[in-house]
Amino acid sequence: MSASRGRNNELGDFLRARRADISPDLCGLPTGHLRRVPGLRREEVAQLAAISNEYYTRLEQGRLPSASPAALDSIARALHLDADQTSYLHQLADKHATRSRARPHHDTRVRNQTQLLLDNLADTPALVLGRHMSVLAWNTLAVALYTDFAALPPAERNLLRLTFLDPGVRSLYADWESSARACVSFVRMDAALTPTDSALQALVGELSVRDEDFRRWWATHDVAHKTFGTKSYRHPVAGDLDLDWQILTFPHDPDQSLMVLSAPPGTPSSQALRFLASWATTNPAIHTDR
Repeated sequence: MSASRGRNNELGDFLRARRADISPDLCGLPTGHLRRVPGLRREEVAQLAAISNEYYTRLEQGRLPSASPAALDSIARALHLDADQTSYLHQLADKHATRSRARPHHDTRVRNQTQLLLDNLADTPALVLGRHMSVLAWNTLAVALYTDFAALPPAERNLLRLTFLDPGVRSLYADWESSARACVSFVRMDAALTPTDSALQALVGELSVRDEDFRRWWATHDVAHKTFGTKSYRHPVAGDLDLDWQILTFPHDPDQSLMVLSAPPGTPSSQALRFLASWATTNPAIHTDR
């Protein structure tokens, strides 16, 4: 299958998934009792978007060479897509934009200055993430919070993979399903820029085979590019922690981002982080090798 056809298939799968999620009565359409498919029909999406049924059908089937931004925006409004979903729709449909933004060669090397920044964040777990949530660098407190990344083969240093397949990491999340689905949505959005990335294909293939939840959630084509929030952890040493997280993209390399986790001063979570940091400096099991 060509890269172009693969993108078109992704576009069709996404559109079908989104129109299946929309209730006809939400759009002011009669529900009736003879509907053979959930959600909206193709012709109803075309009607709501004020485009021809043939145009929309060809787009969904991957037979339309290109689609105008105005038509895509109309379809997004018809399907009640949010900002992230609309952006994802444009990325899938615009082959030229996708090709120009995707980087065929991803440099996984982390600058010395970046590693020094990580190490200086002594009271803050911090990671450098590459494409598709791969872990490229970390500090001591991130090891104490998550796992010994240095002990893992490079291909297994990935937060999405660890969230699903590593029992220790999986048990960290107080609400594992919410965290796992957020990871899937984040990587699904990111995947539109690198649809033929062999590392991504291997990751998705492995997770699809080994985890039923991942296979089902990946197939829903839910997307989100959330770069901040709060996660609750149940750590075997530090206890319960509510940590604010944010992801900051490096200007010198848009394929690398800094993920930091913190807690407001004076809170129990802040005290737990300080305890974890102290424990990590005296525990020989916490490796800092990279």
